[in-house]
Amino acid sequence: MSCYKVLQEKGFRLTPQRMLVIESLHDADGHISAEEIYEQLHSRYPYSNISTVYRTLELLKKLNLVTETDFGEGRVRYHVAEKGHHHHLVCRRCGKTTDLDESVLYPLRDTLLHDYKFEADLRHLAIPGECAKCRRKGGQSY
Repeated sequence: MSCYKVLQEKGFRLTPQRMLVIESLHDADGHISAEEIYEQLHSRYPYSNISTVYRTLELLKKLNLVTETDFGEGRVRYHVAEKGHHHHLVCRRCGKTTDLDESVLYPLRDTLLHDYKFEADLRHLAIPGECAKCRRKGGQSY
């Protein structure tokens, strides 16, 4: 179900600013930061402010319409949930991002539930580490 439809059904107004935030999320090739969304919004609505973007993203997260992922670059990035679950391995040295198949996380999810009675939200993860190329180069490891 689309973000627009969910917001309408839940009684939230579809303001032009909200619609542009959602449009930016849908048009992004990958993950997009609040700052990048704000740049797009501000170019069309010069009197807008970044707090509008953050409030809209918080609402969309609360409604499970977007996922928030920390790639270790000092800001989080967002992705439309309806585009599917996916996970990433992020090299701390070179920044390379590798997609990780969700099935790899099933044993972790099951262990957390069984052993810790904890239901983990593993819909969208970025796992920091070091890629093979950087490990071969040697040097300090994190």
